[in-house]
Parts: sequence; C-alpha cells; structure tokens
Amino acid sequence: MVVVSRAWDLPIRDPDGVVVPTYVRLPLIVLAALALDIVPRAVLRRRSVVAVARERWSRDQLVFALAGVITWYACYAAFRNLKSYVPFVNDRLWDNELASFDRSIFLGHDPADVLHSVLGTGWAAEAMSLVYVVWIVLVPLSLAVALLWTRSRAAGSWYVTAVAVDWVLGVATYFAMPTLGPIYSAPQDFSSLNDTMVTGLQESMMSDRAEVLADPFATGAVQTIAAFASLHVAIMVTMVLIAHLIGLPRVILVASHVFLALTVVATVYLGWHFFVDALAGAVLGAAAVWIAAIGTGNVSAGIPRLRPAAQRDQSADRRLSA
Repeated sequence: MVVVSRAWDLPIRDPDGVVVPTYVRLPLIVLAALALDIVPRAVLRRRSVVAVARERWSRDQLVFALAGVITWYACYAAFRNLKSYVPFVNDRLWDNELASFDRSIFLGHDPADVLHSVLGTGWAAEAMSLVYVVWIVLVPLSLAVALLWTRSRAAGSWYVTAVAVDWVLGVATYFAMPTLGPIYSAPQDFSSLNDTMVTGLQESMMSDRAEVLADPFATGAVQTIAAFASLHVAIMVTMVLIAHLIGLPRVILVASHVFLALTVVATVYLGWHFFVDALAGAVLGAAAVWIAAIGTGNVSAGIPRLRPAAQRDQSADRRLSA
C-alpha cells in the first residue's frame, strides 16, 4: 500500500473512518465483544463479572486477541486502499471479455438474465439484497468469533489469516484484470429489478468512484468497485472449508454451505459479479485456506489439518463455555 501510494502519488485513507475514526470505533468494537463474552456468562452462572473475566481472559489470550484485531485491521486497511488505487495503476477494463466468457458458459445466455427469468425481479430482488447485507454483517462477526470468543488460538489464527490471504490474492486479481461488474458495465440488464437496500449502495459506490477519480486528495472516500475475482465467494469458501477442517457442528456446516450457494446466486443476480468472478473467487478461497494453514502451522504432510494440540484446546473451550 505504501509503495503504490508513493509511486503514484495517492493518499492513504482510513477506509471506514469517514464518520467515526477507526481509533475510536475499533476499541469500542473490541470492548463490546469482550462484554458479550463475559457478561452473559456471569449472569447465567451467577458469578461476578470480574471472576468470569479472569477465567476467560488470561494475559496470553488477551494479547492474542488484541494483536489479531490490530493486524487484521492493518491488512484490511491496506487492502481497501490498494483496491482504491486500481484505476490509477491499470485503467484497462475486462468487463466485455468476462461477459463474453459468461455467455459461453451459459450457452449464449447471460447468467443474470437467466436468474431474473427464473426467480423474477420482485421479491427475489429483496431476498438477494438481504443475503448480500447479511454477508456484510457475517464476515466481521465471524472474525470477532475467531479472535475474541474462541479459545482455540490455532483455529482462530488460521481462519483470520486465511481471510487476510483472500484480500491479498483478491487485490492482486483486481490489479491484473480490473473490472466494474455487470451492474456498472451493463446497467440496463438490471433496470427491471425492484429498488432494494442494495440499490442505494450501488449508487453510492459509483459516486465515490467518480469523486476519487476526479481528485483522490479532495475526498475522504475510497474507490471500492472491482468485480474479478469475487471476494464475497472467496471468503465464504474459506469459511466453509475452515468449518469442515476444524470440525464445527453439522448444523453450522449445513448452514455455511447453504449461505455460500445463496451468496453466489445473489452476487450474480444483483450484478455485483460475473459468474466467472464466482468461479475465480472459489479458487482464491480454497488457496487462502491452504496458504494460511502453512503460515499458521495447521498442516501435516502438505494437507491442511488442525494441530492436535489445537483440537484439545477446542475440547477444553467447549467444556469451559458450557
């Protein structure tokens, strides 16, 4: 991020700090997560908050959580800034080529048109919009669980590292093959959809892009439009694979598979991504799990596998949480 910023004379922004600065918002999020971890247990067990806090939060656990939150946000901020820099570094757009590839896969048909024909453009637009919004909430919640609420540091660090690798691989594809996505390159194909909560988001993202391209130093916004590859799909694939590899309950595995399928459909239906973006995202998500397994030591003979000691930690965590 720093190298690209200096080379192309571009500003570094706090990507989510336009309303509330990160140095205010992030500590509040951490404190809220700690309170949600401690207070309900204190109430249910009829014990003091201090006693539960001491039981749940050793010095090592607190250091792990805080270090994870800080490094996670540093990686996220770098990703968002690099994404904003893409149009300045490479202004060649690949939307036409990807749209053509999509039609070849779907035997001459546009996949979004197929979904609109099958699902309709009324209630389905509302439902797909809800899926998209739930994804936005689900990802930071899952990161909070991995860093702040689980006692298995190996599992938590594996998942958070994998999400960070998703960002790194994703932004590399943005620079290699910049795209706008169907909703911006062919908006007429989505004009029949009902207005939803996503409609305003799509309009605001294009407005932010225009401001940044006009003068990146005159706005606090960042440019966030990039379609290839789909990080929505990549992170969901990462989530599903990690859930399997660390042995989460069956109900979570089933729910994660269902939500992955809904995410693929929603991103194509709403025009955020081409179908090929979803395919590329799936590859990225799987690669991120494997790379993060190596980086966090959760690998045996080249196969991603939670360390035995970490599995014992998980069993102890379930007993402690009961």
